[in-house]
Amino acid sequence: MSADKDSFSALLNEAPRHLFFTGKGGVGKTSMACATAIALADRSRSVLLISTDPASNLDEVLDTPLSGVATPISAVRGLSALNIDPSAAAARYRARLIDPLRGALPEAVLRTMEEQLSGACTTEIAAFDEFTAFLGNPAVTAAFDHIIFDTAPTGHTIRLLQLPKAWTGFLDRNTSGTSCLGPLAGLEKQREVYSAALATLADAAATCLVLVTRPESSALAEAARTSRELGSLGIENQRLIINGFFRTLVSDDPLGKAVETRMQKSLDEAQAFLSSLPVIRIPLRAANVLGPERLRQLVEDGEPCSPASAADVDGEVEGFESLESLIGRLELSGHGVILTMGKGGVGKTTAATKIAVGLAQRGHPVVLSTTDPASHLDLTLGDGIPGLTVERIDPDRETALYRDQVLAEQAPQLDAASLALLKEDLRSPCTEEIAVFRAFARTVAEGGERFVVLDTAPTGHTLLLLDASEAYHRELGRQAGSSGHSESVRQLLPRLRDPEFTKVLLVTLAEATPVHEAAALQEDLRRAKIEPYAWIVNQSFAAIPTADPLLAARGRSEFRYLNEVLGQHAAHAVRIPWTAHPIETIAPMPQPSIL
Repeated sequence: MSADKDSFSALLNEAPRHLFFTGKGGVGKTSMACATAIALADRSRSVLLISTDPASNLDEVLDTPLSGVATPISAVRGLSALNIDPSAAAARYRARLIDPLRGALPEAVLRTMEEQLSGACTTEIAAFDEFTAFLGNPAVTAAFDHIIFDTAPTGHTIRLLQLPKAWTGFLDRNTSGTSCLGPLAGLEKQREVYSAALATLADAAATCLVLVTRPESSALAEAARTSRELGSLGIENQRLIINGFFRTLVSDDPLGKAVETRMQKSLDEAQAFLSSLPVIRIPLRAANVLGPERLRQLVEDGEPCSPASAADVDGEVEGFESLESLIGRLELSGHGVILTMGKGGVGKTTAATKIAVGLAQRGHPVVLSTTDPASHLDLTLGDGIPGLTVERIDPDRETALYRDQVLAEQAPQLDAASLALLKEDLRSPCTEEIAVFRAFARTVAEGGERFVVLDTAPTGHTLLLLDASEAYHRELGRQAGSSGHSESVRQLLPRLRDPEFTKVLLVTLAEATPVHEAAALQEDLRRAKIEPYAWIVNQSFAAIPTADPLLAARGRSEFRYLNEVLGQHAAHAVRIPWTAHPIETIAPMPQPSIL
């Protein structure tokens, strides 16, 4: 592969009309999309930049208030931008489907339908419904040379839209109470535009998919999975941007060498994926890249952005408690459930492990478990720590069992096209989350006798869906779903809503997107009547001594987000410093008497 293929200039030189930027939350999709849009506009191209990210900070990055209408960016000639608000799009979508049914169906049924249409799958399809006009109807964007999308549809959504049955509406005889198919009920009216949009996505001459990652194992694994999945659907014109590539400027600085070594290890492990497509390396920046000038600097010369200015630094933050102090408060009940929740890549497993080990070292029996298939949970950890049991709930196994049960009940009643649509629905993230409920609920029930620390948990939407389905089926006098509900599942919501039994810990990083996504998750949980107990800001560079000027500046840039966590979101918060080997650095803790 030529060096030119692996340069940002090559991306600009070969840019088709449509570019999609995708990747895990917090990897820098918006920064990369904005930098590309500005660079193309600086080449005298007319560019429209569109964000469909629920946690979009496009306004902040471009320093321009945006709406759902294309707004010219005054500092960049030829560039316009707009935000598609996925939540608002989903609300409009729900209203279009449900409002005609009001008065004709019981309120309990309507509530269940509304919650079914509140999940991530619905939000994504609703956003897709909005931006297909920009992708599938050339007349709408005739004034622009390039259309750049910040976030792309998942393989699951694309597969759904490729199935013929999707155009004819929701399956009449779906009884699982957990389906993601509801959003498809309104698609038939836009079949022609949708078909054109899907064709454009698969046209290598018209579309390029830009995968954005960080040089970290979990982000690289997610990028590789996305690349394979979308490639199998015909979206083969792909490039990879590694955002945050780091080489220390001070060879004998311990922190700088540790950061560099951990990054290189992750890249070495992902070498097979990295060799499969053009790779662009963008250096680590000292702070959030805001404003057109910094965005230009990010990509034009290959050097790190200048250190954070005084305007970026809000000073020291007080009010964070230590992890040891948090564990001391958690242990007062003597038993219960502790959930670490947050977006991928923020360190939920690390936080859960440290807490579980700390409780076990204080003399408590502890079960440490995860439902995350990408978790790096060390199953051998419990062998050397008395009182600690480590296990893993296998989502693939639980989902396969659930899928088989649903198909066994519904398949005999469906034609071939409807069956294909149901099978695709059962491949959705929402289905997996429902499927692990039984194992998750069994594990939660153990919190009555010991501490149970769970790495990842059902989202607020899924909990509300369970709640709505129960109400709906109580009214109809039948069970929700073919799998039935055990007593542990029936008690799951009451246990999770009991603040004495369950403590939810939101894990984030001291950066804009992870903090804002954690805040959105907190609101989602509050909808389900679950109040988070504390926040954990993980892997923080703030206040770590270092001679590397870039890392020192990066630490200072975190203070604004640390202040935001304490000032706006969290009643209690912990800050965990960056460490090269997070789990290995767990130190023995004092052994106070158990209350």
